[in-house]
Amino acid sequence: MKEHFFRGRRSRRTEGLRSLSRETAVSPRDLIQPLFIVEGKGKRIPVGSMPGIDRLSVDLLSREVAEIREGQVGAVILFGVPEKKDAQASGAWKESGIVQDAIRTIKNSDPSMVVITDVCLCAYTDHGHCGLIKNQMIDNDSSIETLAKVALSHAESGADIVAPSDMMDGRVGAIRSLLDENGFSELPILSYAAKYASAFYGPFRDAAQSAPKSGDRKSYQMDGANRRQAMREIAADIEEGADFVMVKPALAYLDVISEARRRFDVPLFAYNVSGEYSLVKAAAARGWIDESALMREMLTSIKRAGADRIITYWAKGFRSSTTG
Repeated sequence: MKEHFFRGRRSRRTEGLRSLSRETAVSPRDLIQPLFIVEGKGKRIPVGSMPGIDRLSVDLLSREVAEIREGQVGAVILFGVPEKKDAQASGAWKESGIVQDAIRTIKNSDPSMVVITDVCLCAYTDHGHCGLIKNQMIDNDSSIETLAKVALSHAESGADIVAPSDMMDGRVGAIRSLLDENGFSELPILSYAAKYASAFYGPFRDAAQSAPKSGDRKSYQMDGANRRQAMREIAADIEEGADFVMVKPALAYLDVISEARRRFDVPLFAYNVSGEYSLVKAAAARGWIDESALMREMLTSIKRAGADRIITYWAKGFRSSTTG
């Protein structure tokens, strides 16, 4: 009588069988498209370090969002790229600011598109840091007051979700309090709860023109060696009122995503960041890899690790690249 042993290949023999036994699937509804917004009209400015990604003026957003919607992606996240900057990031909370105008434009053209706004100061400060500087140091407590004002201005403009990415201590609580005081108790907060000081952000800083003029962000963004600390950061943000939490970057921190999924019963987002995107684009341009196949594999790994939703620069073209 033949000895019986596990034959895993039985379920992998054809694509139909592989599909039936597939444990993790990524769909457009899992994805969120980042958009970089600039001042002016008729502007579509390619980002040199991110092939396929452009900075757009507000007047071009309706068409862009319609194309994103055609790919069955239902959410975008906005990043403003202002021309004028100052030490107080005063352009970040203006009623007629770039992001504020972009929110109104998108919601007027597609009311059901979920608009998430990045709440940070780095693109609006003349020094390029995510908080305000006093005595040559990042001043945490004055920074969170300013961040709360920015979040409120986004809420008043019609944002569906505000997403603080600055990594100042206590900013989620400050934002929650100010939103509640002003009648926005129903507006959810997506916290960049575990955002690491990463070398993967370079192309984004090119796109958003937000690189620090001096020093780095290691005093407020997380040390890449720490996973237990990330769990404490996430727990603190949930306690302060975060409705959703995020791990950023994704690929080098899949263990953090997995641990967060095990510990916390809230929607978990991950950011497939610019450096992860640009590395693939650069290799594909040289014919070294299959971009579409690698993109699918990367996004599947992020979801398999436990992310419910993924912010990725591939969101807009995901459906066409995977359905043939």
